[in-house]
Amino acid sequence: MDFKALLQTTEYDFIRTNERLGDRILLLGIGGSYAYGTNNESSDIDFRGVTLQLPSDLIGLSKFEQYEDERTDTVIYGFNKLVKLLLECNPNTCEMLGLEEDQYLIKSALGQELIDNSGLFLSKRAIKSFGGYADAQLRRLQNAIARDTLPKGDREKHILKSVLNALDDFNRRYSGRDAGSIRLYIDKAESPELDTEIFVDAKYQHFPLRDYTDLWGTMRTVVRDYDKIGKRNKKKDDNHLNKHAMHLIRLFMMAIDILEKGRIITRRRDDLPTLLAIRRGDYMQSDGTFSPEFYEMLEEYEHRLDEAAKKTDLPDNPDMAGVERFVERVNRYAITGELI
Repeated sequence: MDFKALLQTTEYDFIRTNERLGDRILLLGIGGSYAYGTNNESSDIDFRGVTLQLPSDLIGLSKFEQYEDERTDTVIYGFNKLVKLLLECNPNTCEMLGLEEDQYLIKSALGQELIDNSGLFLSKRAIKSFGGYADAQLRRLQNAIARDTLPKGDREKHILKSVLNALDDFNRRYSGRDAGSIRLYIDKAESPELDTEIFVDAKYQHFPLRDYTDLWGTMRTVVRDYDKIGKRNKKKDDNHLNKHAMHLIRLFMMAIDILEKGRIITRRRDDLPTLLAIRRGDYMQSDGTFSPEFYEMLEEYEHRLDEAAKKTDLPDNPDMAGVERFVERVNRYAITGELI
């Protein structure tokens, strides 16, 4: 597909006419399956990019984080927002810096500098960020399969286990603090649609509100992901499950590259046979579950990520001094139009 020609159509006029975009865009590239090379005939087209802040964002009162166009599935981050995400090794933004040359539709000189300086942002934070995204993909798979294959009572047990797993990090943060407690358990249902359901007993005192909302948000996300599956449309749902399974493995592949090679490799040329086989459904069984071979592959990648995390030369945290110098250089240009 000729993405550069597509970008010139009237549907993408906002790229040229919006005051925050146009010649202020540093990078604009292909996102999603087309970026990874795993696209098929049903794949959506989405573009991802970054643009300079306006002077008023930096020394005035305006504020800008990102521009979104839902019709074309285009997201363009403000430079400062992108930097914050890159510092956390956010997978969706890291991949923007690991595209191949022909996958960039717009690339300014400063955009090239951003790519060249991608190493400043890489650190062991990738272990948690990519691992967290992978956990979310795995939870979607497990929830979908549980909803279709388990009896109602066992489904509640599965959701409870997923919630408890998701709360592990939260519990570690608050171990040893006498702020209160939370108890999750299964009992006879009050909902007429269920035989049993999950209940919660919670008691907290003098607990930070933001952490409290984080706690409930974590549990809500797990339950919402489970309930979002809705009524079964086998062909459609199987396609979604296979796509989730593919992205789960891809996240491990990208994380291992970052830790072992210090590089972001978005297009998975060498891994395409494996990824496309997962997406085709080669690892899904007739009962809607995944084959033992898939879980063996998953276990292997989990092991490889653990080993890469132990051996990586990446620092614990990004090169903040280098990032600071680069951010100042870019934002000074955003205000003055001069590069120093």
